[in-house]
Amino acid sequence: MNHHTQMAKLFLEGNEDEALQYLQTAQTPFNRLMAYEQFLTPTMYHIGDLWENNQISVADEHLATAVCDFVLSQVDYRSTKQGLDQAKKVLLFGVEEEQHYLGLKMVASVFREHGWKVRYLGPNLPLEHVHKQITTFKPDVIGISAALSYRLPKLQEVVESFQKLEWNPQILIGGRMAKKHDLSKFVSDKVFIMKDLEQLQGWLEEDQNKVNATSS
Repeated sequence: MNHHTQMAKLFLEGNEDEALQYLQTAQTPFNRLMAYEQFLTPTMYHIGDLWENNQISVADEHLATAVCDFVLSQVDYRSTKQGLDQAKKVLLFGVEEEQHYLGLKMVASVFREHGWKVRYLGPNLPLEHVHKQITTFKPDVIGISAALSYRLPKLQEVVESFQKLEWNPQILIGGRMAKKHDLSKFVSDKVFIMKDLEQLQGWLEEDQNKVNATSS
């Protein structure tokens, strides 16, 4: 039994503590990014496949999501770097009707680990409500998550709206849609497609000094 199959079993059984222990001991030394990218993400994709094939119920999928959320929260790194109030800022959310949020929480964790100030708004957020937060927070980077192809028109509307912001924030598009579909039409000098957390990590390490931080 591979790692993600074993973790899916623990998630579906509701075994929070056992799942956390399994994740923490499955790799030596423990690596947070690897835990997200090679364990939690494929586990939840596997659970999604089980649900799509009617092998588990909606309640089973919700239980597994809750357990994954618990595990993710336990391993999340909260940056304690000095001067965080002057850090670069990122705002993260899922487009309207998008219910998936675990990937967004992993992205938030990666940004925190790099010393960014994170405003995580969660999934299923209408554009007008996002704009209220954005104009107040004025993030250097806006991260958008979408999973399913039929949300492509909504994603396009959101991206076009953010490209009109006067301080020109960088825009990152991620989620399962970024893995499964060709989103190259969105790419520009300010819009980037992030297919996984490793790509995000590389982008942060290479480009974060090029982002002009706004004042808090």
